[in-house]
Order: sequence, then C-alpha cells, then structure tokens
Amino acid sequence: MTNNDTLRRLRYAFNINDAQMAEIINLTGRVTKDEEVTSWLKREDEAGYADLKDSDLCCFLDGLIIQKRGPHPSGSVPRPLEFLSSNEVLKKLRIALELKEEDVLAVFKKADFNVTKAELGSFFRKEGHRNYRKVPEQVLRKFIHGLGV
Repeated sequence: MTNNDTLRRLRYAFNINDAQMAEIINLTGRVTKDEEVTSWLKREDEAGYADLKDSDLCCFLDGLIIQKRGPHPSGSVPRPLEFLSSNEVLKKLRIALELKEEDVLAVFKKADFNVTKAELGSFFRKEGHRNYRKVPEQVLRKFIHGLGV
C-alpha cells in the first residue's frame, strides 16, 4: 500500500475534505495547499497525480495528533520522519485517537479482523526488540477500514 493509498483511506475513514487535510498538515508548520492534497489523492493513472513522500504523510499524521489532542505543552512540533513504516503509521493513529489496547482491538473487530493482544503488542515494540513485528499492509488496511466503520 502506497502512502497515497494510506492518505486516501484515512480521508474516507475520517470523512474529511481536501481543505481540511491541508489545514491538518499546516498545523505542523508545513505549508500545504488544497491543490497539493488533491494531487496526492488522485489515482496513479490520473492526470495531476503526485507521489506522497513519507515525510509528508508523517506531517499529516502529526497534524492529526495536534488537531485531536492539542499541541505539545512545550509548543514544539516533531520533525517529520524521512522513512515512515506501517508500524509508525499505526502508532501515530493510536496516539492521535487516544486509543488504549482494548480500543485498538475493538477497531480491528469492527473491520472483522482478528488480532491477538500479543500480536498487537509486538506491533508497538521498538524495532530491534526481540518481540518486534512489522505491521503487514493488510493489518494497516483493516485498521483504517475499522476506523471508518
């Protein structure tokens, strides 16, 4: 799943328009126009399509955290990650929506997808930890689907 697919799915899950997406990204200090968001949301075979970089998707997710939870008490905004894994996307969504373990499992259940507590815990471990597990694309896809149900 590409970053563009992820952004498109999140847009539908949260039922937000291009202007609102641009506003969310702007919360991180990255200036974004509606037209740029529109080009990211187009399909690869459509005219005007533009690839969404990991750092730009990270700005959207960080902006979502700021929008849902408010700015960091220090007023600082995290620097966007140059490489964004599916694990990081899942972590940032969990933070933005203030989801506990049971809440995350409930989102998966809404999507008719079974994830165990142990498996879920392995997704949130630090890379390099012996119990760390990479989030498969299907798992992230089902999680985002569950958010929109």
